[in-house]
Amino acid sequence: MRIGHGYDAHRFEPGKDLVLGGVNIPYKLGLLAHSDGDVAIHALCDALLGAIAQGDIGQHFPDSDKEFKNIDSRILLRQVFSLVKHERLKIGNIDLTIIAQTPKLAPYLKEMAIRIASDLGADVSQVNIKATTTEGMGFAGRKEGIEAHAVVLLVPEK
Repeated sequence: MRIGHGYDAHRFEPGKDLVLGGVNIPYKLGLLAHSDGDVAIHALCDALLGAIAQGDIGQHFPDSDKEFKNIDSRILLRQVFSLVKHERLKIGNIDLTIIAQTPKLAPYLKEMAIRIASDLGADVSQVNIKATTTEGMGFAGRKEGIEAHAVVLLVPEK
């Protein structure tokens, strides 16, 4: 078994779509990033890369590369997962936490899990996504942005 942890955070920015877990969330602000700013998928990519000791998302998809400008993070996730498959590993389970004071994310969590499971060839029962607030503390609590943590367990393919 291999375990990985990932973290990402982005500040809000007007004029961008808010994308989390591959789902467009109706909101007045998006997240400032070179890509689409999907902190949930970025944290998951880092967790997957960590589990296979392959660095982090910035090493594989640098923000200095125009190829990745405004890219859909699900494309990055699928590329990262190809590295996992190369190691003859598959998803055991994923636990992802999105930290945001606003907007309310509960209505979108199931769709996020469905999309992520689909991208990783996993069953949706292997993907847990939850959202929480910081009770007004820190940058997320002040509604300046969103952060995410992801933990993955990879198991050998049979």
